[in-house]
Amino acid sequence: MTSDLAAFRAHLTGHLDWFAERGTQVRFWWRDDDAIAPTPALERLLAAANAHDVDVGLAVIPKTATEALADRLRNEPHAVVLQHGWQHLNHQRKDLGEKAAEFGDRRAPGEALAELVAGRERLEALFPAAFVPAFVPPWNRIAPPVARQLAEAGLKGLSTFTWETLIPAQVQTHLDIIKWKKDRRFIGWASVSERLELQFLRRRNTGGEPLGILTHHLDHDAGCEAFVEEFLAIAAHHPGAAWPRIADLFAEVAAA
Repeated sequence: MTSDLAAFRAHLTGHLDWFAERGTQVRFWWRDDDAIAPTPALERLLAAANAHDVDVGLAVIPKTATEALADRLRNEPHAVVLQHGWQHLNHQRKDLGEKAAEFGDRRAPGEALAELVAGRERLEALFPAAFVPAFVPPWNRIAPPVARQLAEAGLKGLSTFTWETLIPAQVQTHLDIIKWKKDRRFIGWASVSERLELQFLRRRNTGGEPLGILTHHLDHDAGCEAFVEEFLAIAAHHPGAAWPRIADLFAEVAAA
């Protein structure tokens, strides 16, 4: 066992002990982006969710989602499908330094709305039991006017990776385990501990916002795979942690 891994285990357990000792819990949820088809990486993800009895919200790309994925998820008790854009295509101007977004400020409102609706309808047809009508914008970016169109498109929630509240019905993610620039890889045990520290301290004072773990199964290295197992081995079984059903979380914010 590396010293960083041992420190991570002690850090995570210590924070959850703090909540358990006070009769409270940190609420967690898990989102994984970019699913379109069955793969060995997806199999490992689903096996982890089932082994630890927690939901995983699969942000599925509607245009390229396959019938094979629908068949694979049909009887998965912990696989929840969320809408990941329409085709994960950037419409921003990289030549002008704009950050990538499929539903950014360069989209015409009518065109954006049509794609939102088309995506929802396709996922409803492919995944009638697993689909939760919540939107995950590619690259975690969405222009505020598009966010305000979600309800009109039949999408009752939003999930990104930000501190910003764009609509009331948001269930956010807070810990992305991948270092994306240069050598794409696991961010490391020390970085995970540092980022969780902030989230745990916030929840000691601000209540029950779900703490969202963000993964991308198609981009995982061995470190990411190890994190999923090590994290769930503690957090999915500790009395200081709770894992609500993802459908319930989005129903909760939609009703607030």
